[in-house]
Amino acid sequence: MPRRRPARTAVRHRPPAPRARPPRPPGRPRRDAASSRQRLLDAAAAEFAAHGFAGASVDRIAAAAGLNKAMIYYHFASKAGLYGEILRDMFGAVSVEVRAVAASSEPPPQKIRAFVEAIAREAEDRPHFPPIWFREIAEGGAHLDAAVLRILGGIVGSLASIVEEGVHAGRFVRVDPLVIHAAIVAPLLLFFASRGVRGRLERAGLPGATAVTRQMVVGHVQRMSLAALEGRL
Repeated sequence: MPRRRPARTAVRHRPPAPRARPPRPPGRPRRDAASSRQRLLDAAAAEFAAHGFAGASVDRIAAAAGLNKAMIYYHFASKAGLYGEILRDMFGAVSVEVRAVAASSEPPPQKIRAFVEAIAREAEDRPHFPPIWFREIAEGGAHLDAAVLRILGGIVGSLASIVEEGVHAGRFVRVDPLVIHAAIVAPLLLFFASRGVRGRLERAGLPGATAVTRQMVVGHVQRMSLAALEGRL
């Protein structure tokens, strides 16, 4: 009886496994989001400085940033949210600086000089700072939320602690910190905000209008602030 050949087992051909996609570069989405957020902040700062809160256009902000307008609402929820972020950045930077000044081991007169320098440095580093702050003052602080008001209060509080330290050390007379704060901030912001005006004044015949320097103004504010606090005015 002939032998039966064993049945061949059918070999199933499996389809090749799909190639794995190359992994995304780590952190790229976060970097892109951070970049678009910063571009919006930069564009918005210039827009709010030029037009104020009411006159600022989210369309112009988005166009200047090179982004879709929807990105404003994605990152900041609203125009007011975007404006608030800029205010918190402005005043928050000042707050960090002056808290460090107040906490230092320098004598009170040197702390006052450093406080003035800190305000000047932050106003100079952010060209939008003076015009935005002047607009808010003119409008009665209508757009300052609770968080921004707390930051502003903290800035004056740092100055108040320096003044009080000087009084206890017998170096200063007692002066309302709000008065000293106004005497420091107003001339500094006016100087940084009025560069274009000074140029026009000189061209109109006022000699030396553009010769006023940062060093001259900061030094004057420092001297006048100390003269008031030391009872020499």
